[in-house]
Formats: sequence, structure tokens, C-alpha cells
Amino acid sequence: MKNCNSCGKCCETAGNGGLSASPEEIDWWEIHRPDISRYVQGKKIWVDPASGEYFPRCPWLQKSADGKKFTCDIYDDRPEDCRHYPVDIEQMVRDDCEMLERRDLSDLKRAQKKLDEIMIDSRPPAGQWP
Repeated sequence: MKNCNSCGKCCETAGNGGLSASPEEIDWWEIHRPDISRYVQGKKIWVDPASGEYFPRCPWLQKSADGKKFTCDIYDDRPEDCRHYPVDIEQMVRDDCEMLERRDLSDLKRAQKKLDEIMIDSRPPAGQWP
């Protein structure tokens, strides 16, 4: 498994209702980050305030100056769903994650173990959270 190269594919799939935020996160955004909370409607996140429709992708995803990588404009205040990503190899395959290598796909258990090691500081291991 490679290190993340900031390809942005995970965030490309983070629109259209694909993410959630806890009530605590939403409350915190309302107080401390109204720029984020303006894209929240009820329990829905990344909703266009003008149309009430979900954005097709995360509105905080931005191309870097060189156009080769992506950055997150709210990285330090992003939702827990983003902090925990990727949860499992299946999710990475679905999102066409560029961290995956051919050998990861031939031994999914080994790849999941490696992913859990990489993500140890970002989320609980797969299967060990609600």
C-alpha cells in the first residue's frame, strides 16, 4: 500500500449525501465555523444553501496550485467521517483510491491489516466502532 498522494478521489465521492456529521460537530460548526455550517441543513451536510440540494462532491475539496493534487479547505475541522476514511479496503476499491497496489487486491486481509496500521491514529480499526 502506498502513502496517500492527495489524489482527491475519496472527496470526489463525498457529496450527494455520502457523508454525515454528528450533532456535536454540527453544533461546533455553528458556533466556531459558520462558513461550514452554512452547508448544513438539519442533519444533512454539504447542501447548497441556495437550492437545498446536495453538492455532487465535497465543497471543501480544492485543487492545488499545480493542479496535480487536492487539498481540504476544512481539514482541521472536517467531519469524523472524513477523519476515519478509509475504513476498509472495499471502500478504497469503490473510490478507486490510488493508495492501493495490485498486491493489496490479491491479499485483502493483509491489505486491511496494513490499512489499520496506517490509520491507527485516525480511527478505530475496522469492525471496532459503532
